[in-house]
Amino acid sequence: MHVLFVCTGNICRSPTGERLARAYAAEAGVSGFTASSAGTRAMVGHPIEPTAARVLAGLGGDPTEFQARRMTTALASDADLILTMTESQRDKVLAMAPARLKRTFTLREAARLSSLADARTVEDLAAARPRFRAAEPENVMDPMGKEENVFHEIGLEIADLLGPLLSRLRFGER
Repeated sequence: MHVLFVCTGNICRSPTGERLARAYAAEAGVSGFTASSAGTRAMVGHPIEPTAARVLAGLGGDPTEFQARRMTTALASDADLILTMTESQRDKVLAMAPARLKRTFTLREAARLSSLADARTVEDLAAARPRFRAAEPENVMDPMGKEENVFHEIGLEIADLLGPLLSRLRFGER
C-alpha cells in the first residue's frame, strides 16, 4: 500500500503524516508499505519546517533528508490512499485526478469513517462515506506562523488520527 499525504506547502503537516506513517509501519514490522507527501502549493525543495521537524522527531518520526514537492496528477494516480489535511486540499486533488475519488479523504474523515464503519480497506472507507456524512468540517489546522505549542498540538492530532487508522487498515495487508 502506498499512502500519499497532501497539505499546502508540504513542509509541516503532510511530511509529518508521511514520516509518522513510515515509523508506525516499521514499528509494526509491516512490509510493502510506503508513504510520501506533496503540497498543493509546495515550497519545492525545502526541508521540513524546523519546528515541525522537532515535533516530528519527538513523536518518533525521522525528519531528515526531506524535500518538499508539488502535488501532481501522476502522484495521485500512483497512490492507493490519498490523505489530505483539509477539505479544500481534497477538492484540489480531486480536480486534478477525479478518478481517485474513492481513494481520497481528509485524514480526519478517513479516521472517522474507519472508526464508525470499522473499515478495514480503502474500499470500505469509500463505501462508508455516503452513510456517515460529517456534521462539521474535517480539517487539520495549518500551524505555519503559529507558536511552537500549536505545532506540537497539530503533530499530536496527526499522530492520534493516523495511528488507529493505519492499524485498522492493517497498512493495506489482506
